[in-house]
Amino acid sequence: MLDLIKSVIFGIIEGITEWLPISSTGHLILAEEFLSFKNVSEGFWSMYEVVIQLGAILAVVVIFWNQIFPFTNKPELAMGKSGILAHIKQEQFWLWVNILVACIPAAVIGILFNDLFEALFYKYYVVAIALIVFGIAFIVIENWNKTRTPRVTDVNQLTMKAVLIIGAFQLIAAIFPGTSRSGATIIGALLIGVSRKVAAEFTFYLAIPVMFGASLLKIVKFGLAFTAMEAAILLVGMIVSFVVSIIVIKFLMDYIKKHDFKVFGYYRIALGIVVLLYFFLAK
Repeated sequence: MLDLIKSVIFGIIEGITEWLPISSTGHLILAEEFLSFKNVSEGFWSMYEVVIQLGAILAVVVIFWNQIFPFTNKPELAMGKSGILAHIKQEQFWLWVNILVACIPAAVIGILFNDLFEALFYKYYVVAIALIVFGIAFIVIENWNKTRTPRVTDVNQLTMKAVLIIGAFQLIAAIFPGTSRSGATIIGALLIGVSRKVAAEFTFYLAIPVMFGASLLKIVKFGLAFTAMEAAILLVGMIVSFVVSIIVIKFLMDYIKKHDFKVFGYYRIALGIVVLLYFFLAK
């Protein structure tokens, strides 16, 4: 029962930090110091902290279903007049092309070098430094953006070049934990003139294949030999992260209509300092 309660807390943390650009990894590392599971097998946590994201990603699918669902029965929206093209929405088709192109850098490097990156960089000080550096980046870029007008104000205006640049920033997050996948892609988008709304929205879309792919790899590596308790812990965490994610995504989309991302930059810097101090003093 205690582990199930812990999973509820982890689910809340995941649901909040996955979508706000403040690093879910940094928060989960701190949380695990105080709330590590007791009645689970070796390696369960490494799988759990990734697969719990499936609950969060389902929230994106639910909220943005109309924007991402690629099939239609309306001829005026279709790519062609006959065959399969008559049932595929043109805008959604190109949106998914952009999403998959943006995922290529992180997917290729992640599959080839994931274990190496975990061994080299999944350290508290790397997470803390990434939190601070990208926190500063948010503040600097938002100050710079005060005098600029976004060139891209709709997700369908994103070019292949733009999504490749955003995908390169996502790769940074794949290598260095604490960077924050959403934080890195939003910064990359802002740098090339994408509006805050489109940057956040495209970041949510990018999470769909990224999280499904990462979760699949972790499950395959861990195996399907879950105990009943482990399955319950994972399911609880996913359900909670789904519910919390619904609330947080809607909040963020409303928030950025009137505010910039600097508050998240200040928060990241403060959290990075807390992580460094905590582990330094603990040693």
